[in-house]
Amino acid sequence: MGFDPWPSAPELPAPIIMDQRWTDAVFLHWRIPEAVAAPFMPPGVVPDTFDGSAWVGLIGFRMQGAGLGYGPGIPYFGSFNEINVRLYSREPDGTRGVVFLSLDATRLAVVLAARAAGIPYVWARAGFRGVAAVATSTGAVLAGREGPAGLAGPEGPAGLAGPRAGYWVRRFRGGARSDFAVAPEFDAEATDPLSLHLTARFGLHTRFRGRTMYVPNTHTAWPLYRAELTQVEDQLVAAAGITVAGPPESVLFSPGVRTQFGRPRFLDGGS
Repeated sequence: MGFDPWPSAPELPAPIIMDQRWTDAVFLHWRIPEAVAAPFMPPGVVPDTFDGSAWVGLIGFRMQGAGLGYGPGIPYFGSFNEINVRLYSREPDGTRGVVFLSLDATRLAVVLAARAAGIPYVWARAGFRGVAAVATSTGAVLAGREGPAGLAGPEGPAGLAGPRAGYWVRRFRGGARSDFAVAPEFDAEATDPLSLHLTARFGLHTRFRGRTMYVPNTHTAWPLYRAELTQVEDQLVAAAGITVAGPPESVLFSPGVRTQFGRPRFLDGGS
């Protein structure tokens, strides 16, 4: 399986501060006006548009084995489900990133530590439902049963054939919730320009102590596939302050990648 269209990840500035895997990723994206995204951008960056529009994403994945540096994953706290709402940003020099509006996670200690660093984590109950998919060294994808039998299994929900992957969220505070699932199409590799624009991201922009900070990361190309939306009942995008209507325009699935994060920098040049 080739990934020639993917851009090369930039060299990660030392030191490596964190290593982790993101698995069973579901990407749902809606087109929104650039003017809607602009107020959420930290100073110094603007919305990164495609086809004349900004895009808001609802993404679920399983964090696995997160650890400091190249060290082993932190037991219990290093593995959890995460569901985030995000926009896309661009610096004047063209550096692209992600701006997170919210990140729901099940580990309170992780939520508190991340919020102290300026990352808008939210404590919630969250789960993965469906089948876990892994990419083999030959590029083939294997699926294994996982999660409640009502969503997993050869027939999936409502008698639909093939594997399913989805996430659910229930926030402890405020009550916002989300429930979404897709049917991956493992014979339909997604390398079109929009899919790359939404997923080939190697850093995040955030506010930290009144300044805009960029946190770089690196990973190989996502093994990325088109997917059929089988369920979406979401309140997280609206809770973040953005209104979308209708089904998402882009629906994607990936078995996952391993990633590392490097030393952050501030956009004003300070350290």
